[in-house]
Amino acid sequence: MQNDSFLGICPLYFFNKKMMKKALFFISMCLCSLLTGCHSAGTDVPNPEYAIVGVPFNKVQLSDQFWHPKIELNRTVTIPVSFQKCEEEGRLENFLIAGGQMEGQVRGVMPFDDTDVYKIIEGASYSLTTTPDSLLEAYVDSLIQIIALGQEEDGYLTTWKTIDPTHSPAEWCPPGERWEGLAWSHELYNSGHLFEAAAAHYQATGKKTFLDIALKNADLLVRVFGDGANVQVPGHQIVETGLVKLYNITRKEAYLDLAKHFLDVRGDHRLRELWGSYNQDHLPVVEQSEAVGHAVRAVYMYAGMTDMAVLFQDKAYERAVDELWQNVVHKKTYITGGIGSRHDGEAFGANYELPNLTAYNETCAAIGNVYWNYRMFLLHGHAKYIDVLERSLYNGVISGVGMDGKTFFYPNPLSCDLAYPFNQGAMTRKPWFDCSCCPTNLCRFMPSVPGYVYATSDEAVFINLFVESKTEVVLKNAAIEVQQKTRYPWEGEVLIGISPKAATRFKVMVRIPGWLRNSPLPGDLYQYASAVSKAPFSLMLNGQELAYTEGDGYAIIDRLWEPGDEMQFAMAMEVKEVVTNSLVAENEGKIALERGPLVYCVEGVDNSDFDTVSAADCSRYEVVSGSGVLEDTKVVYAKGESEEQLFTAIPYYTWNNRGLSKMKVWIDK
Repeated sequence: MQNDSFLGICPLYFFNKKMMKKALFFISMCLCSLLTGCHSAGTDVPNPEYAIVGVPFNKVQLSDQFWHPKIELNRTVTIPVSFQKCEEEGRLENFLIAGGQMEGQVRGVMPFDDTDVYKIIEGASYSLTTTPDSLLEAYVDSLIQIIALGQEEDGYLTTWKTIDPTHSPAEWCPPGERWEGLAWSHELYNSGHLFEAAAAHYQATGKKTFLDIALKNADLLVRVFGDGANVQVPGHQIVETGLVKLYNITRKEAYLDLAKHFLDVRGDHRLRELWGSYNQDHLPVVEQSEAVGHAVRAVYMYAGMTDMAVLFQDKAYERAVDELWQNVVHKKTYITGGIGSRHDGEAFGANYELPNLTAYNETCAAIGNVYWNYRMFLLHGHAKYIDVLERSLYNGVISGVGMDGKTFFYPNPLSCDLAYPFNQGAMTRKPWFDCSCCPTNLCRFMPSVPGYVYATSDEAVFINLFVESKTEVVLKNAAIEVQQKTRYPWEGEVLIGISPKAATRFKVMVRIPGWLRNSPLPGDLYQYASAVSKAPFSLMLNGQELAYTEGDGYAIIDRLWEPGDEMQFAMAMEVKEVVTNSLVAENEGKIALERGPLVYCVEGVDNSDFDTVSAADCSRYEVVSGSGVLEDTKVVYAKGESEEQLFTAIPYYTWNNRGLSKMKVWIDK
């Protein structure tokens, strides 16, 4: 799709003649602003106060054949299609009706429809930092002008309540004036996504148009909820991390204090009537040790709690997120890195409740799991958090969007029987949803992936993900070029260039993935059926054996580095059988297949005997190149003693791209 594709979905094509003139005026203003708008560095780093700091995604140049095409597909297809859906379904008209520029009732059926626009703008802004696009930038700026029309004079911005607070767009959300029914109204959730998107737009373009809208709204929240003036809390968390991002830009302490206030008063029955575990509002957050309730709300909250642990040096918050992380990873995470086992309430189940057919595993939850685990890594510096992040990233996140970039899964089950309509009433990917949080979350998430590859501390460079890329970091006042060449996740060889401008001593931390250390995930929820490789990896420098130590899941190389140094990191990438803790009764007698970071599944389109597929007679696994839509992947053939082919397995994230078909991750053994 060329840049001019945005002309076809410009707002002026969807409004009446009066609004066409307004939209045309907005775009002309925006095109002029392109001549003067400065471009500052974008970043997805949660906080500079963390001891470890991620290298911003816009400072990492990808040449990778796995992630780069997916990010480009997001830019050229997913983002434009999502903008178009927002226009067609009235997301933009709501701002115009709220601003008195159009007449009518609220469009859409969700009280948080405003956030779809915000999230796509966030993704578009991230894309603009790495791929300048004047038409996209002008289009985004025109949307910001439209959003500004919907904001009330004092900064309030939730269009459905401005339009008519006596009429809710959703039956489950009661009507009411401002701040009434916060358990369901999503007013503060709307603010949170507004703040995150505005921060991204400012960092991408240097323009304050969107940031000013967000700051005006944030100042209103401080007046309403600050200093204990109102002890109600968000029904759906995310305003906490949004406020932190505004604090990072402005250093305004009131934003940080309000973020902590929302967490401090949550679950405190002495202050207010509680809403219960669905909203994680059953106990004070520092007393919570088991993940319960709506999974997306939970991990957004845990991410905010991790920020508070760092920014306030609060050990109670740190202990709480440590205990919650252990519960989630050791007892409530799917092999794909997905979380949330119940359709009812989009929620975590009990410990070890991990059904396959009815698994929920919302795409948004997998994305939230990445956000949280990255913060946990920045807090503690242990590779186990990146292990969880990688598993979610390569399986639970990218399974949510089809290879066409415009069809989506809301839930991501581990089994499909062609009878249970798991995907919001369907058994295949859908082009959109009434609740479109997942497609728009993918819009904003995908451009940020390069930001999870590298990180630095005062004296070390971290190589966390293996992605063909290059960046430059500054350590001990020395500039260091870091570069990777690899075909990961399909191959296990990685060339890592470490080239300071001059000879400098520092540490390089190369993650030894958990899957390479015979640990699918931290804890005992999953394990490999057999330890397979006595020498699973080798690490050399300039063709010679390299001395290193191991700690916290890393190979640690502490030496005097010279310009042009290159490490060769070779990982044995074998097909492994995974078994589940016996407390997960549904997986008794079954195995799942992995290769590197990728979980595999069997699909009916490849296996005519799908219902009787078994690994019992498998003597070896053969890895071959895929074909058709799978041509850029590796598929696995299970072979018997006589070399007969027993079944074919494909990467889990690729399933349901070749038509309606049965699927399962867990296979009889």
